[in-house]
Amino acid sequence: MSLNSTPSAERVHIGFFGRRNAGKSSVVNAVTGQELAVVSEVKGTTTDPVHKAMELLPLGPVVIIDTPGIDDDGELGELRVRKTKQILNKTDVAVLVMDGTTGISEAELELLGIFREKKIPYLLAINKDDLLEGQDFPAGNDLAEKADNIIRISAKTGYQIEELKEKIARFAVPQQTTRRIVGDLLHPLDFVVLVVPIDSAAPKGRLILPQQQTIRDILETGAVSIVVRDEELAETLRQLGQQPAMVITDSQAFAKVSAETPAEIPLTSFSILFARYKGNLLGAVQGAAAVGQLRDGDKVLISEGCTHHRQCDDIGSVKIPRWLAKYTGKRLQIEFSSGTEFPEDLSEYKLVIHCGGCMLNEREMRYRLKCAADQGVPITNYGIIIAYMQGILRRSVELFPEVLAQLPDTQ
Repeated sequence: MSLNSTPSAERVHIGFFGRRNAGKSSVVNAVTGQELAVVSEVKGTTTDPVHKAMELLPLGPVVIIDTPGIDDDGELGELRVRKTKQILNKTDVAVLVMDGTTGISEAELELLGIFREKKIPYLLAINKDDLLEGQDFPAGNDLAEKADNIIRISAKTGYQIEELKEKIARFAVPQQTTRRIVGDLLHPLDFVVLVVPIDSAAPKGRLILPQQQTIRDILETGAVSIVVRDEELAETLRQLGQQPAMVITDSQAFAKVSAETPAEIPLTSFSILFARYKGNLLGAVQGAAAVGQLRDGDKVLISEGCTHHRQCDDIGSVKIPRWLAKYTGKRLQIEFSSGTEFPEDLSEYKLVIHCGGCMLNEREMRYRLKCAADQGVPITNYGIIIAYMQGILRRSVELFPEVLAQLPDTQ
């Protein structure tokens, strides 16, 4: 895929980490060939992670992330360090930039331990080689790393910056995948009807990312996508002249679309397709059943992978809590998270309801799912919980026999 057609969630995420004044930002600028990060002699210049989607040859479309110093101090420093560690949950390859004149620190050793624990491929870039004058890096054998893991560089002179890029490319080769959003369920010239409500919460002048990606996948199959609002669905189906291969709907219109779509036409949602695409459809379907066990006072976390301005009838913060209250009849404690603010400790929650995760890369989505699984907390997503509460989950996963087989007959 080209630079412009590759969503951030599908790009290799390359994180640059290190102590303050190790030269992280200078190395980022040297590697990217851009003034991406602010460079200063003042410690702690980088205060928040900086993300940049770009083309990095020879690798291709990537997201470059420059992070605050891991040795920052004080209350604000602790917050910056926490932000840095959160970035690790989405990092596909890590570059630890070290000051070649000072040796390795406890903070850097701790970070190396986290890389290994999270199984993140990593490189050690020993910066400021121009000041070493041919001497060995002061850390000596403390690193105990393989030679192909370490490279001496100088952001100031450009020494071995191209070689560093080559190493990053070798360590960050994206996994080849045959996964499709929906294309593997279609044949050329199949008709697919996509239902996209246009309301106060819909972005003006554009479709949201899951809708765009689904349309692209349909086109690549040679099938025909027909995009309608929920108000026009019934008349569109009457006038179509042939039965569509399937109807795909935005989750919030599930009940209306199900009622107007004949039973012989397969029906699903963007959220369900993306749960399958991300590899967690079965777990999300099983997690939805937990809604039936909720009791008064139970905590439910509703989490979104992106941050956006919440509208008056926002699906995550307004509609789903309203539907939960109606379905369960319980007084639940609803809490929210968005963007990178996903809590590591989920033990206080009886259920996590996550968005489709279209803005999260595979590594971060896997991390969130693992957090829930390790702590025994059921996790599902928007489309699946909505279909479950409206009694149409069985119909919405009929396209996936292996998932359908796990559902009780009551759904």
